Amino acid sequence: MSLLELYCHVDDFWQAFATHWEQEQLQSGEKCRRREGQLCASEIMTILIYFHIFRQRDFKTFYTQFVHVQLRGEFPNLVSYNRFVELMPSVLVPLCAYLRYCYGACSGVSFIDSTPLAVCHNRRITRHRTFKDVAQRGKNSVDWFFGFKLHLVVNDRGQLLACRLTAGNVDDRVPVPQLTRWLWGKLFGDKGYLSQPLTEQLLQRRVHLVTRLKSKMKNRLILLADKLLLRKRSILETIIDQLKNISQIEHTRHRSMANFMVNLVCGLIAYSHQPTKPSLVLDLPQLESLIPNLYFRSRESNLSITVKLLKMSFHPEQSKKLGRQIKPLGQ
Repeated sequence: MSLLELYCHVDDFWQAFATHWEQEQLQSGEKCRRREGQLCASEIMTILIYFHIFRQRDFKTFYTQFVHVQLRGEFPNLVSYNRFVELMPSVLVPLCAYLRYCYGACSGVSFIDSTPLAVCHNRRITRHRTFKDVAQRGKNSVDWFFGFKLHLVVNDRGQLLACRLTAGNVDDRVPVPQLTRWLWGKLFGDKGYLSQPLTEQLLQRRVHLVTRLKSKMKNRLILLADKLLLRKRSILETIIDQLKNISQIEHTRHRSMANFMVNLVCGLIAYSHQPTKPSLVLDLPQLESLIPNLYFRSRESNLSITVKLLKMSFHPEQSKKLGRQIKPLGQ
């Protein structure tokens, strides 16, 4: 997305959002100044989002050496770097609303996962001051960390459906009810989302949570299509890798909570504007028509036996079609 297209998209949203936002704000009864600044809110939002789209790591260098030098024609009323940093928290609420505006549509196949956002090295936890009262120690499959957890839900096209930020010590299953308020269909997650009460709660809202089993749990029967889609949960790992290494949503140089949130939200928005995203090419209606009401055990060791049973159960021509459908999904 070019800078002009980004600004037009952001400005159209701001023109529609600003009026409703002012009407919903609480008033203290005191007089307040409403003088317009040199930079309007849509210009500030555009510069912040373009920083992540441009794939830069240092915002000060980006603003002083690129925006001030090469984008003077696009932004004639630029302010100093220190003043711009002071203006960043003022657009946090519009950025959150704009992120919600950029969400994709639920297609019935969704993936959920969480990732840690460390705010400092483990050796510096006792000396850390910026997030002392809000960040917490947490543990993932790799190591301990000090910071927050970012919970994400995406569809099969790689589009963001929901996100939530919690402290590092919050269980992955806690924010799931809020993340799935507008979802329907199948929701695929890892073993950290195993919970019978949570599964029953989501089923009442037409959301079927599908996860793998732990090694000491008894086998259970699941649909073959669900088994194949569980293997494609790595699409969310790819998205998280792009968010951290391309959009730069995680680093340890933050000096305020507000600017940390601005950096995170802008990184998610920049990913939403990517022309190509990690996605799956699914043809679920045809796959389900070939394997109606078929269940099998969820362990990997039984996969070869299941394929043999499938070939015995269908007509030879249907077996060949089924093999062609399974191959790209089960790689």
